[in-house]
Formats: sequence, structure tokens, C-alpha cells
Amino acid sequence: MARQSVRRSLDKARKGKAAAVKPPKKRLAADRKAIAGLTPQWTGAEIEEAFRRFQAATEVPKGELLHDDPYTLLVAVVLSAQATDAGVNKATPALFAAAPTPEKMVALGEDKVRELIKTIGLFRTKAKNVIALSQKLIVEHASEVPRSREALQALPGVGRKTANVVLNMAFGEPTIAVDTHIFRIGNRTGLAPGKDPFEVEQKLLDVVPDKYKLHAHHWLILHGRYVCLARRPLCEKCLIADLCKWPGKTVAA
Repeated sequence: MARQSVRRSLDKARKGKAAAVKPPKKRLAADRKAIAGLTPQWTGAEIEEAFRRFQAATEVPKGELLHDDPYTLLVAVVLSAQATDAGVNKATPALFAAAPTPEKMVALGEDKVRELIKTIGLFRTKAKNVIALSQKLIVEHASEVPRSREALQALPGVGRKTANVVLNMAFGEPTIAVDTHIFRIGNRTGLAPGKDPFEVEQKLLDVVPDKYKLHAHHWLILHGRYVCLARRPLCEKCLIADLCKWPGKTVAA
């Protein structure tokens, strides 16, 4: 009987914990409404004010991937696909110490690269891509990272989002790389709703004032990573809570 009582208590505790982390129905319904594109649109003045606040809070936001130059940035971003920046940053110091250039990466070899990045998700495919893109940089680009989107996306393992990050961080282009955080913010807040990352990107490029575009990518990513969280957004800490159109906000407008 005592064991059954303990077991019931444990089951009750587990259920209580699960309920505590499960988003409330109102919030889930609000997210579904946002994904369907039903959140009210922002005015130009509201968008201007939002980015004015982001800039006032952090004038020059920084990406969190460790790198030393365009090549190590490119590799780090390729490794970050379906992985966290923190996880990538644990593996890349040793990798970049051993192979900071395309030539040294190719000389290091796929097996060694795979060993050095094995803590990162999809590490086998990523090791193969890192070697292949390094070879292509040597043969086609004189070991330099190209500055065009087309050339970047022709590299193994490089898609539109990766190209946008490299163009923005390495070459100062006003691109906006839409990751899961920016996709969520664009839809949830009504700032730039879209059915896929490309549509959200295009809407952001349309609505974000030119003077804010260079850093918009990082302001939004960091906001999504640390404030506008997927499961329980910290609306009470949000710089733009009064502007946000999301009906699931946890603070009054």
C-alpha cells in the first residue's frame, strides 16, 4: 500500500510538472491564429518605433557563433543548421585551431573533422559538406569566401539562410536570415507573417526601414532566443509588448 501511495504521488507530480510547462490553450490558439496570418498588421510608425527601441537597447547587436574571418564564419554557420550556437561553439575552437583555412581543412580530412564535430547534430553530413565546400573554395574562388548569394548557395551545405548570414556578418550586406526565431516572431507579432521563411524574409525586407536593415537580423534573432520564446514568451520583459499584435500576450497592451 505504501508503495502504491508513493507511486500515485510521483505520477501526480509528473502530471503537474507536465501541465506547468504546457502552453495554455489561449496561447496555443493565438499561435495558430498567427500562423494562419490572422494577426493584425503593424503600421509603418509602429515598425519604426520597434526598431528604434531595439537599437536604443543594443546599438550594434552581435551574432553568437564564434569565428575569426569569413571562412570560419561560413563553416560555423553550416555547422549550426539544426543545432544551437552554444553547441557549435563548443566544437569549433578545436576545429578552427587545427584548420583555419580551406587548405588546412582539406588536409585535416573528413574523418578528423567528423571526430572534432561529433557533438553537433548531423555531424557526418556536415563534415562531408565542410570538406566539399573547402575544396570548392580552393578550386573556384582562390580560397576566398565569395560575396555573391549565387556563389555562396552553390557551395555544399549552404542554403539561402546560411548565405544571408554570411553576406550580413562578413560583408555588411543588409540581408535578413530567417531562422526559427525570426519566423516565429514575424508570424506571432504580425510584423511579417508568412507561410514559409522566404515569405517572412521578403516581408521583412519590405517593411523594415532601410536604416535598420543591417542589424535587423540579429535584433530579431536575439529577441526570439531570449524574450519571445516559443513555449512561454517573456512578454513582461519585452521591449515591444505594447506594439505586438499577438492575442496571446501575457501582459496588457
